[in-house]
Amino acid sequence: DDHLMEISHVIRGEEWLPSMALHVLLYRAFGWDAPEFAHLPLILKPEGKGKLSKRDGDKMGFPVFPLQWTDPVTRDVSRGYREDGYFPEAVVNMLALLGWNEGAGSEKEIYTLLELIQVFDLEHVSKSGAKFNPEKTKWFNQQYLQLKSDAELASLFLPVLANEMKLSSDNKLISSAQAPRADLDFVAKVVGLIKERATFVSDFWDLGCYFFIAPTDYDEKAVKKAFKEDTGDLLKEVIAIIENIDDFRYEKVSEIVKSWITAKEIGFGKIMMPLRLSLVGSLQGPDVFEIAALIGKNETIKRIERVLTVL
Repeated sequence: DDHLMEISHVIRGEEWLPSMALHVLLYRAFGWDAPEFAHLPLILKPEGKGKLSKRDGDKMGFPVFPLQWTDPVTRDVSRGYREDGYFPEAVVNMLALLGWNEGAGSEKEIYTLLELIQVFDLEHVSKSGAKFNPEKTKWFNQQYLQLKSDAELASLFLPVLANEMKLSSDNKLISSAQAPRADLDFVAKVVGLIKERATFVSDFWDLGCYFFIAPTDYDEKAVKKAFKEDTGDLLKEVIAIIENIDDFRYEKVSEIVKSWITAKEIGFGKIMMPLRLSLVGSLQGPDVFEIAALIGKNETIKRIERVLTVL
């Protein structure tokens, strides 16, 4: 097959070295010119002992195959990088740096495919095996995610969002009367606020589901920390202030509410924590006024009013 396909270079794992002489003799027997052969060190298990196998991925919870693979005999399913949400370019970059370095003291880790084509050479491949690092693989994916535009990531996230919204509807977390925004422009703005903490596109739902559906549960520890005796009265004042804000852009909302807090001479935490809890359900997330501006004036008021009735 290699001869008929005019393969010029055969690059394979070092476990093929014992059969190298036999393969060369076969080429000579057929009267063919042998290709160039290169044998690379193996990718080792994370602990460094032995060759990485599909069983290691199944046991330790990371993919080994590019695509999901089903064993034809046992029907066991092994995870794939594509199905787990890895970008192809991130996986290629990670694999290239397993046992290879550009040399000359280079500490560069992120390479485009074009850059790898230009600089990769076998002379700089280590002669010893390289340990596979699942966490470093995730790091590569995170780096490539950060490099993508908000609009591109939003397009990738839309199918995930549609599925999550359907599950939320099926589980009665949202009513059929609700119509959460899920247009590309809105989703891109959401992604821009939360992508720094994401490793995979699927993470956007866990990090920012509250942009699309109002929280129905509130973190118990956060409630104890944020809600004091006067919190209810203060939040009612916040509602009154928000109702009078016509320009509900982030800058304006932030300026008006913060000026009121300063004039009232109370700590920012007395307002910001319960306000965040009202909008998010926890004390996590981006700037609370960015959240308010995105979900809008009416939704912001509705969420504050709800928290006042349940807490």
